[in-house]
Amino acid sequence: MDDSEKDFNLKVVLVSFKQCLTDKGEVLLDHYIASWKGLVRFLNSLGAVFSFISKDVVAKLQIMERLRSSPQSEHYTSLQSMVAYEVSNKLVDMDRRSHPRHPHSGCRTVLRLHRALHWLQLFLDGLRTSSEDARTSTLCSEAYNATLANYHSWIVRQAVTVAFCALPSRKVFLEAMNMESTEQAVEMLGEALPFIEHVYDISQKLYAEHSLLDLP
Repeated sequence: MDDSEKDFNLKVVLVSFKQCLTDKGEVLLDHYIASWKGLVRFLNSLGAVFSFISKDVVAKLQIMERLRSSPQSEHYTSLQSMVAYEVSNKLVDMDRRSHPRHPHSGCRTVLRLHRALHWLQLFLDGLRTSSEDARTSTLCSEAYNATLANYHSWIVRQAVTVAFCALPSRKVFLEAMNMESTEQAVEMLGEALPFIEHVYDISQKLYAEHSLLDLP
């Protein structure tokens, strides 16, 4: 383990989701991107089993970073400003029947991250509340079936289910969070996961208000 891995602490990543939110409840995209990068680092530390998710997340984060550095960057400061800008300028593909004209829109890209965040939130909460001998493959599958599986093909769902069988034990997951003990890791999840849940809930409500939850 190199120094960067030793310095990694999942609590810092989860708490960073708190920084995503302004006093007005806006979701700041720079902090959202940075928080997701920390989650990817956590997933990658557990081996290749999560590569099907982390690779897709990295690709989506790169799209968002390009939008943040584009000439239109001022419209991509927060999730709210991005949605307002793209919806009002018809930069979002709302019609599933037509060929997508904006496959890399910010709204579509963040929606994919939003769905993955819900999966990870449920999985981490499952780790927190489960018994010491709980099977992580079962916890992860349950979270996946409640979230991302709804948007994946049958072939992908089958491959993912098989991949989950190779997951390390609950103890290994908790140790990867780099707290002083597994007990502290469980306590940390209880303190920090509400920050992710808050960001998720605000994003969910915003997308629902603009009928964006089923973007193709």
